Amino acid sequence: MFEKTFRKPGRQRLWLLVLLWILLVWGCHKDTKPTAYPPRFHQEIKKVVVMGFRAAMTEGPGPSLVENPITGTSFLTEPVPEDVVRQMNNVLFDELIGDKRWTLVSPGQARGVLASIIDGDKKMEQTPREMLQSVGKAFEADAVLTGRIYRWQKRVGSDFAVDKPASVSFDLVLVRPSSGAILWRSHFDKTQQSLFANLFDFDTYVKSSGRWLTAEKLADIGLEKLIGEMPGVPEPKKEGKKETSADHSGN
Repeated sequence: MFEKTFRKPGRQRLWLLVLLWILLVWGCHKDTKPTAYPPRFHQEIKKVVVMGFRAAMTEGPGPSLVENPITGTSFLTEPVPEDVVRQMNNVLFDELIGDKRWTLVSPGQARGVLASIIDGDKKMEQTPREMLQSVGKAFEADAVLTGRIYRWQKRVGSDFAVDKPASVSFDLVLVRPSSGAILWRSHFDKTQQSLFANLFDFDTYVKSSGRWLTAEKLADIGLEKLIGEMPGVPEPKKEGKKETSADHSGN
């Protein structure tokens, strides 16, 4: 029956047209995949309010599927200790200062304004994104940087032998205060594996010098990657004495 059907010229042309239509639709869909952020925003982000990280889940049995209220995306989440959040925020802000692409508002300043906004919103009418917008507008910033930590599993073992490798998952998001638009976002999700288990993760192997990393070191690699992807205006290089980390101790 199928042989007779495909022998008919009219049916052959019909099937060819259907096949071409499917390929065309698939090709168009592939080309419209969204990028991390529109190129036109790249030169517009100069001042950033650093809200910093929050734990996507603070308690509970976990893992659970939790939605990020800013992006609407869901991730498998486990409880994250508050001391980890504080540590990550300190490292994040230090890395941003060292990058020198933005004028920064610290997490402490930002949270002070956010507390005032929450206190004044008695009816809880503002969404989390609208609250970020209000904070950004208060500082006349171009963007507000926020993030969620979804998983933080410590390494069980040593540098050269582990029973359980470190595993971390977090994201960062830039929100424009004026419109609430997401200017950029990126997600880091990594469980360290041996080079033999995952030959495609050679970059992590090189950065770890062949050792099993702690969760802190693995997170450092992720933060470096995400901050490197963030849009912003590079500060012109100054000639003269090279700055050291001690020059930023007062910030």
